[in-house]
Amino acid sequence: MKKIFLTFLLGILVAGVASSLSGYSNVSLVNHVQVPATNIASPMDVNVILPESYATSVDKKYPVVYILHGYDGDYNTWLTLTEPKLDSLASHYDMIFVLPDGRDSWYWDAPADSSLKMESFFVNELVPYIDSNYRTIADKKYRAITGLSMGGHGSLYLAMRHSDIWGSCGSMSGGVNINKDKWAKSWKIAKRLGDKAEYPERWENYTVISLVKNLKPGQLNITFDCGVDDFFIGVNRELHDEMLKYGISHDYGERPGRHSHVYWKNSIRYHLQYFHDIFIK
Repeated sequence: MKKIFLTFLLGILVAGVASSLSGYSNVSLVNHVQVPATNIASPMDVNVILPESYATSVDKKYPVVYILHGYDGDYNTWLTLTEPKLDSLASHYDMIFVLPDGRDSWYWDAPADSSLKMESFFVNELVPYIDSNYRTIADKKYRAITGLSMGGHGSLYLAMRHSDIWGSCGSMSGGVNINKDKWAKSWKIAKRLGDKAEYPERWENYTVISLVKNLKPGQLNITFDCGVDDFFIGVNRELHDEMLKYGISHDYGERPGRHSHVYWKNSIRYHLQYFHDIFIK
């Protein structure tokens, strides 16, 4: 009777785990790790998604795409809300995906919060950790970064400032020009940069659109897009115009859609195809 009860209990536990992970086509490919950190207040939770071939092609090395979430999200948001089958896409394109926790940081070294040096964490701790613990092709040509909303800002900001690390970057519905009075009290930006009226130079220097003038033609492979009914459509059009002004090659697209997971679930496929085409050249 005791053996029967234990078997029954084990069956319940296995069924519960299977149910909670039913959204993934191959649950063994999604790995949760904690990356040690000195530039942020505590170790970072990260999901690393491996392609199916990773387990069998033991000598193969892989390109990596860092995929950033938006404001009020975390390292699980892409898998739980946006695209639960990212593991299938990783296998289809034979890439490693890295999904970090942005902690509403806008991916800056926050000048108003010394405990949140997210840019330094990415550059000095996260990327080296991934390259040391996984079979990556540790070269900027095979390393890309993209994200949605706040993460779209973060991906372009990080890549534009560190094109020696990321050779390709993208943004989906990104907040690519936060230097707007109407957003001065929104999304914890003032908590990271300080009050806009008091520190106007920070709001100017820490926004993506201000970095375009520093880019050189061909320095980065850039793709970004936005839904035509998105509240960020205006700033994305501004960024497109700014890149044209300075002769910066890029792919820019507008499609029907709002600031929503439905839009981003579709958009990520365009970005991954864009990166794939660069990786295989």
